[in-house]
Amino acid sequence: MANITRWEPLREIMELRRDWDRVFDDNFFRPMWSDNRRSDSARSYPAVDLYQTADDIHVKATMPGVKAEDVEIQINGDLLTIKAETQAEEERNDVTYHVRERRSHSFVRAISLPVPVKVDQARAEVSEGILHVTLPKAEEAKPKVITVKAGK
Repeated sequence: MANITRWEPLREIMELRRDWDRVFDDNFFRPMWSDNRRSDSARSYPAVDLYQTADDIHVKATMPGVKAEDVEIQINGDLLTIKAETQAEEERNDVTYHVRERRSHSFVRAISLPVPVKVDQARAEVSEGILHVTLPKAEEAKPKVITVKAGK
């Protein structure tokens, strides 16, 4: 015998709204640094832009409060890995904290590069909270121009 379930359109609408709320909460309004305390699966990494010009691959990562000496960049094959760590200021005993959210923070971010690069010519700098990595493309990855000659 088959079970008959009563259709409740209001319940389905509420489930749909809950699903959409989850989409917007999880993807659009997430802070730049995710919170590791939320769950074991939460990740902690900055927002990254990766783009290329005719000669270079550029990676920009938003990293407020990170000093150049606290950043480690590695390239292994086509994988760029950025590691960084910030240190919290020492807690002062002569003040009363009302809010204290700036803590030590570390992250690791791995990004696949779209083309081979010249690792020995890579450059990186941190300025105003933005890490900018410039990776010159390997010769075989650069576009080639072929001259067309007119036939007789």
